[in-house]
Amino acid sequence: MLTGWRAQGQSRGLAALSLKNRGDLVRRFMSFTGEYPWAWTAEDLESWSSDLRDRGRALTTIRGYQAALRKYCEYVTDPAYGWGELCWERFGTHPVQICHEWNTVAHVAEVEASPAVRPLTRDEIEQLFDYADERVAAACQSGRKGWLAAWRDSAMFKIAYAYGLRRRELARLETVDFYRNPKAPEFDRCGVCHVRWGKAVRGGHPRRRSVLTTMPWAPQVLQEWLEIRAEYGDVAGRWMWPTERGAVVSPAHAGRRFAEYRDAAGLPSELHLHCLRHSYVTHLLEDGFDPFFVQQQVGHRWGGSTALYSGVSSDFKNKALRASLDQLAGGSMEGF
Repeated sequence: MLTGWRAQGQSRGLAALSLKNRGDLVRRFMSFTGEYPWAWTAEDLESWSSDLRDRGRALTTIRGYQAALRKYCEYVTDPAYGWGELCWERFGTHPVQICHEWNTVAHVAEVEASPAVRPLTRDEIEQLFDYADERVAAACQSGRKGWLAAWRDSAMFKIAYAYGLRRRELARLETVDFYRNPKAPEFDRCGVCHVRWGKAVRGGHPRRRSVLTTMPWAPQVLQEWLEIRAEYGDVAGRWMWPTERGAVVSPAHAGRRFAEYRDAAGLPSELHLHCLRHSYVTHLLEDGFDPFFVQQQVGHRWGGSTALYSGVSSDFKNKALRASLDQLAGGSMEGF
């Protein structure tokens, strides 16, 4: 059954890692129930889901697990594959759908992230980057071996913010992904960041987009890092964020490093690497960039997704309110 389900997923174009994770999930569920799929019941799903809740799993995680099991049950109960008939002949029973609307987590909220997760303020961005710079300076002065990694991490976090990148997009950057923008020649070869590993639609390839440089300090960070990066030698290849062992910084490692820097800089623990992307959206909107331009920059298909990312400050909203009220007041006077 699992082999056939995997083949079906491959036919749909699902990624190898997704297929592996789905298969592992089915095996874990089978281990929990102690039963084969043709003996599973809705009660088994409910007991398993309750156990996950008791162990502190998030509702979004549980819903993802349930969705995978629903897909598996759809496969094994589909008459086109013949599993039901085969199980009936051999075991006197057959698999059934165990995931229903009344025993699975519903997707009822547009935003399910923790309310504590938010964009960093400009002061917090400065606080984080100041700490990163201090860490580089201290490592260079002490002559420690880790000075190169400290410089890499500092540049990596700044570029994540300066271009509004997701973790995977950031980790998969190469030196050849930056280009000149003829409309912004002052940025030299750092006018455009070509993102080649964007978030993929299910069963599709990673989506690409071009992110224009909007923050004047970003090219200097890039150019300095590209010069320092030469210290890695040939092991770096074309990766933007190499390691001394010839590997590349992974998305998970980037997240862990951010958490380390965040804690050391004294920032709230609910902030994570993806919050830099939220900060990018928020600060561009506060600086007066057109919302559709921001949407294109971060690769959102719908403007509503970009709006969910933003958390414009009260100061920005108060300025916008004052400008609108002054405009309305001026117009109303002209009407009398």
